[in-house]
Parts: sequence; structure tokens; C-alpha cells
Amino acid sequence: MKQMNSAELVRNYFKAYEMNEKEALEQLLCQDFTFRSPVDDQIDRQTYFAKCWPSCKDIDRYYIQNLFTEGDEAIIRYECVLKSGATFQNMEHFRFNGTQIKEVIVYFGFDLRSDPIRQCESAKA
Repeated sequence: MKQMNSAELVRNYFKAYEMNEKEALEQLLCQDFTFRSPVDDQIDRQTYFAKCWPSCKDIDRYYIQNLFTEGDEAIIRYECVLKSGATFQNMEHFRFNGTQIKEVIVYFGFDLRSDPIRQCESAKA
């Protein structure tokens, strides 16, 4: 596998989900990979694939809105479009061991079109 920079690792991570390419994702993640989210408390690589990977069947496309890298870390903000047409936004923090992804921490976002607070603020304007 060609050595990739941090931005390429992140982009290829999301591309693996879009293309339903589990083998590609397996190559990107360290053996000691960990994943955290508001509903996942530092799960290991095996648990991540069992719990998170099946969602790729629902994903149509990711739109990367921001991608910042510095040293062995990256932060990305994106919009995900599901095959159902629903969308959501998240932010993720990546850590790398140089050639692979060591850790991902997800910060869940929301669908602006269905956020009741945002709708109320728009109605006031």
C-alpha cells in the first residue's frame, strides 16, 4: 500500500464507506484502533467492524465541508447523504500512527432541516 498523508487517509476512510470496500478500510486502520462516539465508549477494532461497518449499506455519499490536519491528527466536518435521502452532519477527530488510523472520535451533529430549535429561529426572522 502506498504511503498516504493524513488528509488522504481520512478521505480514503470515507471513500471505503461510500464504495462498501471493507478490505480497503481494514488496511487503513491499525490493529489497536479505537473508536469513540456519544454511544460508543472506546470500542476496539473488532467491535467497530461488527457495530459500525454495516451502516455502509445505507450511505450514498459524503460531502467533506472542512478537513484540517496537523501532525498526527485531523478534524473533519462533513455531511452524509443516506440512500433514503436523509442527511446529517458530524465532526470527527482522527489520530494516526504515521501510516494508519489509530483512533476516531465522532461528535454527532444534526439535520438542520429537522432541528426544531433552528426551525423556530428561522420562523422568528
